[in-house]
Amino acid sequence: MPFGMVQLSPDTRLNGWDGASGYHYSDSLIYGFSHTHLSGTGAVDYGDILLLPFTGTAKWNSVEYASAFSHNNESASPGYYSVFLKKKNIKVELTATERAGFHRYTFPETTKEAEVLIDLQHRDEVLESSFKITSSNEIQGYRRSKAWAKDQRVYFDLKFDRPIKEFLFRKENEDLSETKFVEGKDLKLVLKFDFKGLKTLQVKVGISAISEEGARLNLNSEIPNWDFEQVKLSAKQAWNKVLGKVEVEGGTSDQQITFYTALYHTYLSPNLYQDVDGRFRSTDLQVHPPEGFVNYTVFSLWDTYRAFHPLMTILEPKRTADWIKTFLAQNKYGGMLPVWELSGNETFTMIGYHSIPVIADAWLKGIRGFDPNGALKAMTDYAESKRFGLGAYQKQGYVSNDQEPESVSKTLEYSFDDWCIAQFAKSIRNQDVYKKYIQRAQYYRNLFDVGSRHFRGKKQAQWYYPFDPSEINAFYTEGNAWQYSFAVPHDIGGMIKLFGGEAPFSNSLDSLFSVSSQTTGFKLEDVSGFIGQYAQGNEPSHHIAYLYNYIGKAWKTQELVSRIMGDFYKNSPDGLIGNEDCGQMSAWYIFSALGLYPVCPGTGEYILSSPLFDRAIVHLADGKTFTIEATHKSPHSLYINSLKLNKENYSRTFLSHADLINGGTLHFDLGDSPDLKFGRNEKDRPVTEIRDFPVLPTPYFTGSTFRFREKQKINISSPEKNVEIYYRLDSLEFKKFLKPFAVKQSASIEAYAVRERLSSNVVTQKFIRLPDATISVSTPVNTMYTAGGADALLDGILGTFNWRNGDWQSYPGDFEAVVDLRKLKKLNHVSLQVYQNSGPSILFPKEVIFQGSIDGHRYFPLGKVLTKFEKDVPEAIKNIEVEVKSKARYIKIKAINGGTIGEERAHHPSRLFISEVIVN
Repeated sequence: MPFGMVQLSPDTRLNGWDGASGYHYSDSLIYGFSHTHLSGTGAVDYGDILLLPFTGTAKWNSVEYASAFSHNNESASPGYYSVFLKKKNIKVELTATERAGFHRYTFPETTKEAEVLIDLQHRDEVLESSFKITSSNEIQGYRRSKAWAKDQRVYFDLKFDRPIKEFLFRKENEDLSETKFVEGKDLKLVLKFDFKGLKTLQVKVGISAISEEGARLNLNSEIPNWDFEQVKLSAKQAWNKVLGKVEVEGGTSDQQITFYTALYHTYLSPNLYQDVDGRFRSTDLQVHPPEGFVNYTVFSLWDTYRAFHPLMTILEPKRTADWIKTFLAQNKYGGMLPVWELSGNETFTMIGYHSIPVIADAWLKGIRGFDPNGALKAMTDYAESKRFGLGAYQKQGYVSNDQEPESVSKTLEYSFDDWCIAQFAKSIRNQDVYKKYIQRAQYYRNLFDVGSRHFRGKKQAQWYYPFDPSEINAFYTEGNAWQYSFAVPHDIGGMIKLFGGEAPFSNSLDSLFSVSSQTTGFKLEDVSGFIGQYAQGNEPSHHIAYLYNYIGKAWKTQELVSRIMGDFYKNSPDGLIGNEDCGQMSAWYIFSALGLYPVCPGTGEYILSSPLFDRAIVHLADGKTFTIEATHKSPHSLYINSLKLNKENYSRTFLSHADLINGGTLHFDLGDSPDLKFGRNEKDRPVTEIRDFPVLPTPYFTGSTFRFREKQKINISSPEKNVEIYYRLDSLEFKKFLKPFAVKQSASIEAYAVRERLSSNVVTQKFIRLPDATISVSTPVNTMYTAGGADALLDGILGTFNWRNGDWQSYPGDFEAVVDLRKLKKLNHVSLQVYQNSGPSILFPKEVIFQGSIDGHRYFPLGKVLTKFEKDVPEAIKNIEVEVKSKARYIKIKAINGGTIGEERAHHPSRLFISEVIVN
């Protein structure tokens, strides 16, 4: 059902990135039918309460009990699914209400006895579970599991339309038949039924996050009888109601199917997370009584704040208000607004605090029903926390990668979220909060490199070298500098100025869509759907094609959006590029097919492109309609020649939410060639620009390294002209920087910039004098984890559990290095600092061999250490050391790669992570 708690569906895949939703079209086996699923998240969870009908001898292992199936005997439509299981020739039909699933199994005519398997161990790690047979046809139970959500709880109540003849429990490979209650971590149950007369078996399954009795109440309230066809019809009617909120005419049949498939996807989540009596479980994992709103779960906010939630402010304003009330309840009970919440668990997946743009965008569009002052406090409580680099962001105006990985993306997204706080505060007349956060909203400027015209990462207060804008690395979240260098939707005017004006900004946009699509660094499945370095398959790119409207080149937006829709959204099983991401990928298409897109949630504006259909009627919540019409000069017309809003000439390339929500008609005249004048005048272009309370960008220290041997030249620069820079050395008094100077010892230098009455944040850079020794490494290092070169192994900076901060070096194979102490010295001990984290396949070395030499040619043993991978200690830092009672000038260290982590990771060979060679 739309936004239902139950998502009853077949499971064809047990794990893996591309099996996150449980079903993959390329598969040929069905393991069963479970009652919860995620929609294209790329992370695995759910698949709870699996049922499978069969006949004959019970099989307990999923590989053995799975049945083959064919797409030729499979049918799916909103609210209904059916398939023919080849094993034992059983037809399965499924439908659902909001909180309950309904199964109908049709067995062959010759069937004398039929069985149903219920598997509570299916998919993720079970923490505890139970079965209880409560009557001749009813079973209750509980499943608490750990996967993406660390503590997910599902209670269930099942009822069959005929009595159970026999039952057999399986608990940890032991059969139990003499009890009606069993609990444990690996539970399965087989039920046997007599077949007399009809050859169908029906089962209703209610679920709850509260209790078994809650599941029973949900089931009895929503499916009180055994009329499968009526429940199926009700589901169909519910889907027709929501899908009918947008009626499209024209286009091809494939385009219409793609459009309505996309609209269907946007109604799959968030999911109802409240029993019929109003009780709900929040992010404190406690049960709470009704509070006058409907509670939900599954908030993929990094994805969905961009287009999905703005779409729902149009189609589902009341539900949007309930989602916001859910956010505020999670803040009240769990202590924070959600980042990526799943079943009452905060997963902290992805970055930013993107419930805030959802709240601000809805409020600024007139959606009410919640306390604005309480909402503002919840916003600022998160923004003032120290989570994920926010402490550094608040202090110095950006996040550097030595403080927090993905520092560029976090800085950019924090600044957008802060702009949303500022707009919300301004709307409720809180000037103090507005001033503070409109200034923070400009912190993105601190990571813009004028030379490369990209947002780049810093380590402390220096640009990180080497820099490759095509590299997907630890400075960016699922992307690279190309995709993030246009990620300032709230201050596009200010961003254009950073690029040097409209012409260089336009050139950079053109380059994004025309450079090679080859990326370097990490290989991520999420980053896909390339046009140049534009990647439609992941969210950071989604607004970029619309930026041409802001510089008077709207025809380029029309070209690109049309191409993206045609290339990456097709009526085929693999027709959607990237992950669905809980509706965001499809919401982009819905908006774009209608000819408008919310580039910056919080402005109340939609940026225009050419619509796909001849007519689209949007049915608004108050009974009004907004109609989008397009007259095509030819079937291939895609360029806007003229516009009319409510029969009046309209020259702007953007539309306000107020104009849309008031109802009316927007008419497009589309031609075959670009109209270069349309949208060219500045008054017709959309604008986002911060004009209040400007800030001065921070200075930075030039040079490619902060390590030195004899002395280090210190030079400090600013991206701004006509500024003065002040600095201080090791906490002495600040003084004006006039020219470069040198330091001969390790030093910590602070600096800030001043222009007229503006002062920048203070930044700090440490410079480290290396010991009187050198190191040469003879094995290749991963170019993404060099820590700045071999000298990093001698700089005294020990690695931390933030393994992506730039202090660790990574080696895909073995490691071998030689330290030259410059002269013969007595040794006490030698050690190698290493890191282990089985998740990203980083293992301790199997063996470390230490050798010494006087002349650099003949080596003698200093010691050897064997290590062992311990699966129960997935993350650890260790100094592998040997005591030494010898003299040597040269020390050779060999570290042997740790191999692979079990059979399931055999295709991911491990890496060595090394931070420091320590010689005493």
